[in-house]
Amino acid sequence: MSEKKMTSSRRHHLKSVILSIALNWLEQEKKDIVEQKEAYMAENCPSPDLSGDQATLMELCRKLHAAIDKIDEERYDAEAKVQKAKKEIEELNIKVVDLRGVKKPALKKVRMSADSMLQALLGSKHKVTMDLRSNLKQVKKEVKEEPTEAVGDWRKNIEDKADRKKMFETS
Repeated sequence: MSEKKMTSSRRHHLKSVILSIALNWLEQEKKDIVEQKEAYMAENCPSPDLSGDQATLMELCRKLHAAIDKIDEERYDAEAKVQKAKKEIEELNIKVVDLRGVKKPALKKVRMSADSMLQALLGSKHKVTMDLRSNLKQVKKEVKEEPTEAVGDWRKNIEDKADRKKMFETS
């Protein structure tokens, strides 16, 4: 079975259709959230009765402040519980990693020249070459020039050595 490839124009058309549908869904979701919020507020938070004298309004304000304080305490307690749970989860994750241990990957053999190794370590900014042959000292051979009179006649040298041999043998 050979799979037919989709043309780019068809792919772009389908992509634009999907994006337009997703955009409509997002708009509808925003509208639904606003409606749910209004319904919740109408059900749980009736509009306050503002008729009456100053004393009843002050009492209403005190009740509202007390309710706000109570809700803030509950929110603070809920946040504290969440933070405690997050910290506990983090500690448990650390324990799991410690118990499991860290697996070291098997090292691979890599053939790498000294130049590419230095480039990998130092980055591409540094231009360092490790041409070891160019760093070697140039050693020039010194030609020993012996005085020619020291070489002399080879027979004479042999006779001198023979005299020494006799000297050691006689002693």
